[in-house]
Amino acid sequence: MRLLSLFVTAALLLALGAQAQPSKPWAPVSSTALAQDYARRGEHEKVVFLLEKLSAEEQVSASVFPVYLASLQALKKYKDAEKLARKAGKLHPEDATMGVALGSVYAAAGDQPAAEKQWQKVLAQLTPAQVQPVAAAFSQRELPQWTERTYLRGRALAKNDTEYAPQLIQLYTQTQNQPQVLAETLNLVAQDDRQLPFVRNMLQNALHEEKDFDALEKLLLTATQEHPEQGAYSELLLWLQVQRRDFTGALVQARALDRRSHGEGVRVMELAAIAQQNKDYEAAIDGFGYVAKEYRNGPYGNAARQRLLQAREAQVRETYPVDVVKVRALVTDYEQLLTELGRTPETAPVLRNLANLYAFQLDDRPKAMALLQEVIDMPRASDEVVDEAKVTQGDLYLLKGEPWEATLLYSQVEKSHKDSPLGYEAKLRNARLSYYAGDFKLAQSHLDILKEATTREIANDAMQLSLLIQDNTVEDTLGIGLKAYAAVEQLVFQNKLKEAIAGLDALLEKFPGHSLSDDTYYLKAQLQRRTGDFPGAIATLERITTNPKYDVLSDDALFLLARIQEEDVKDKVKAQELYNQVIVKYPGSIYVAEARKRFRKLRGDGVQ
Repeated sequence: MRLLSLFVTAALLLALGAQAQPSKPWAPVSSTALAQDYARRGEHEKVVFLLEKLSAEEQVSASVFPVYLASLQALKKYKDAEKLARKAGKLHPEDATMGVALGSVYAAAGDQPAAEKQWQKVLAQLTPAQVQPVAAAFSQRELPQWTERTYLRGRALAKNDTEYAPQLIQLYTQTQNQPQVLAETLNLVAQDDRQLPFVRNMLQNALHEEKDFDALEKLLLTATQEHPEQGAYSELLLWLQVQRRDFTGALVQARALDRRSHGEGVRVMELAAIAQQNKDYEAAIDGFGYVAKEYRNGPYGNAARQRLLQAREAQVRETYPVDVVKVRALVTDYEQLLTELGRTPETAPVLRNLANLYAFQLDDRPKAMALLQEVIDMPRASDEVVDEAKVTQGDLYLLKGEPWEATLLYSQVEKSHKDSPLGYEAKLRNARLSYYAGDFKLAQSHLDILKEATTREIANDAMQLSLLIQDNTVEDTLGIGLKAYAAVEQLVFQNKLKEAIAGLDALLEKFPGHSLSDDTYYLKAQLQRRTGDFPGAIATLERITTNPKYDVLSDDALFLLARIQEEDVKDKVKAQELYNQVIVKYPGSIYVAEARKRFRKLRGDGVQ
């Protein structure tokens, strides 16, 4: 029995031993791979110990040479490093980067004159094929001056003053050499206007300071005057002025380019539309007016006339207090346009705009409803225009205090324009309806979807309303204060501004210290401005800017204060001071770019 037990034990041990044996024969790790691993760990003595045993050809191979040279230099074995670099140069005379490496050894040893002499030798013997690898070698060693010299030497060899321009622009951008960025980009587009997209992209990356934009603008203005035949300069100046939101200046270039290209107004139309989006209504009106006058019978003439009236309408709506005389004049012009062009699917947007004026500015809801129904019933009118009219009809029902009719229309548009901007707009309207009714849970369910909307403006609006609901239902779980605030916002939508201001005052009195206080003051100031009470608006906004508790809306309030001083009170000095405060106190604010533009304009910079 004991003997049997010993046999079993022995058999088990043999089996385990067999399992423990490797299934494949052991493969030694190459000395090169091991050396690279040691180099990554910073164990340079072991690197040198392994690599010095290799043949000369192996030591200067592409995979070994950089590792070996770096370890020798790390150990300050500069003589050995020099021998290795010289050996590499002899064995690979076609590879000029070996000469760059030799110069770097001298530099590491502290012999800068020898390094400079060696690098100069490399450039003197440079061939066109060696330019890129040598420039890359200098760049890897963080030697931008020598990288630049390499490209300039390559340019001389090519006998072409735009050769390596993209590489040089990239280099000057990285080293923040703005004068050279500007010189290279202007030279490049002058020779090849196909490079405009690349140049615009590089300038966008390179220019950050106001002085850099100023410098480019001066250069371009001079270039367009001296070389009017060079369209690329005008294109670049147009792009720059749009970046700076100087739409008045940009229009000058757009007109010049339009005349040169016989574009029949298309460039000016595009720019005027951008100006209107940025609420520069004067520039938009100027641009659309130019096309309507100069190309009245052209392909964009009728569209320009419609867009001109839309820009004037936007300006009237955002000039406080609203001038009813101007509104009626605008209505007359719309009616005149419809008489001339006819009531067709192409002019259906005009009918909708006219309905907006009757509904929201002249308080003639029956007339507005009739115009909208005309659009909806119009044969061959596009689905988009018809559903836009339905959204506006929904707004009218909300004005009349009939929310169920409103939500029915909004929901129809949501369904027919799913996953499109108009559908998102209708869903946002439904979210606001729920918000006005105090059903914050239902409103939030709409807003959660809209926060992912592809349209940035709608997504931002949804996010703001969502945050308003979240922030003001944390402590006040029943949302009593928020319901009162939402009721006021509905009054604002219905254009009952005096009642809304009274509601805000009641809210401040009933809920002192509520988390909505800053929003309440900010909305009240906006309404005071709309009714022409500029001193009242200023006083209300100062309650936010002087109270540290209201830090969330401080930049909003300060920027609005500046706009009131500039646009309404016409105190340019005070406005300039306030815009500067926005720039200095709130450098991360979304208003900084616009504040800087307005500050600069008030100061008189770059005024044409």
